Amino acid sequence: MKSDILDFDRRHIWHPYTSTTNPLPVREVVSAHGVRLKLKGGRELVDGMSSWWAAIHGYNHPVLNAAVTDQLQRMAHVMFGGLTHEPAVELCRTLVGMTPEPLTKVFLADSGSVAVEVAIKMAYQYWISRDRPQKNRLLTIRGGYHGDTFAAMSVCDPVNGMHERFAGVLPPHHFAPRPRCRFGGEWDEGDMDAMRETLERHHAEIAAVILEPVVQGAGGMYFYHPMYVRRVRELCDTFDVLFIADEIATGFGRTGRLFACEHAGVSPDIMCLGKSLTGGYMTLAATLATDRVAEGVCAGEPGVFMHGPTFMGNPLACAVARASLALLAANDWAAQVSRIGSFLEEGLDPCRKLTYTIDVRVTGAIGVVELREPVRMAEIQTAFVKQGVWVRPFGRLVYVMPPYIMEDQDLAFLTKSLVKVVAEHFR
Repeated sequence: MKSDILDFDRRHIWHPYTSTTNPLPVREVVSAHGVRLKLKGGRELVDGMSSWWAAIHGYNHPVLNAAVTDQLQRMAHVMFGGLTHEPAVELCRTLVGMTPEPLTKVFLADSGSVAVEVAIKMAYQYWISRDRPQKNRLLTIRGGYHGDTFAAMSVCDPVNGMHERFAGVLPPHHFAPRPRCRFGGEWDEGDMDAMRETLERHHAEIAAVILEPVVQGAGGMYFYHPMYVRRVRELCDTFDVLFIADEIATGFGRTGRLFACEHAGVSPDIMCLGKSLTGGYMTLAATLATDRVAEGVCAGEPGVFMHGPTFMGNPLACAVARASLALLAANDWAAQVSRIGSFLEEGLDPCRKLTYTIDVRVTGAIGVVELREPVRMAEIQTAFVKQGVWVRPFGRLVYVMPPYIMEDQDLAFLTKSLVKVVAEHFR
């Protein structure tokens, strides 16, 4: 019997990046535990997506469950204007302690996109407060993705990104070519020419450079050389431009370092965090800034940072985030990520032999198979479900970022299933 849930969903609910007139099929999840999603009807799927990077400890974790239920007994929410509470203070204490110096100020936001909006607004207000309002443009590289809200969309790839349809209404910014030098490859100083030339010509109007350090996420799952990030940091210092690191997808160990900036040995002026911050339990993000940025923002009129989400610093989200970060350390995330990376390298290797594969790449606990043609989304998603795995490709990219707790047997099953489905999809 057809589920009323699915019928209502198809007729009334708008899913992300989905048409309402020709919707992609959806599956009804009834429970989730460990690395498995259980669908209505009993089928179980090994989750290769960590719910879009977030569920790094898997699902229904007893430590995270306890953090939420314990906090719920005290208070679910209280406004953050004029009030504070222990979960927020202790979370921010942890974030200041674990992020690269000299990031010392924490602004708690609602989601990754909002964290990017906050970072951009901080950069603008910093220069306005310093009587340099002409510095109101941003510089980034092509192939990036920074979120779906308007300021975030404006620094996503303007031609091949998901938001090119909005080009006519988004504020114009500067874009340098994506770095050619790959992660793990040789470094060529010529890779910096376009970025350097853009800053030389336009630094008087550029407020900040914003990058996803080392790993570009939804813009193309591209891994580039850490030296590029180091040189950008140096150029920002030379030309008096702020450096924003968007670590929403890369933060908390996913690339093999706690934060991707550490591959380059640099620290940004502003850092955006989100996704796995709460272990996938609740929406929460954070934007961290240096004392220099915070003091600059607050030095001019009106003397305060002009942003304040209603659910900023939600106690439930802060409590589970604290527990997630403690679990991250207790579980030895570095060993977990290294083990997953080794399995992905070996398990995805057969895809290199397929004639319709352009590239197979792995960094940290991220594995990507890039194909010559876009996948047929509804068809390949159904094939993955039949195989017993949850993998959601986009465009020409089939990728996985498993939960850190995934065991060897499930990693082998996940990669074997991915190779099988990809091989059969283009027959």
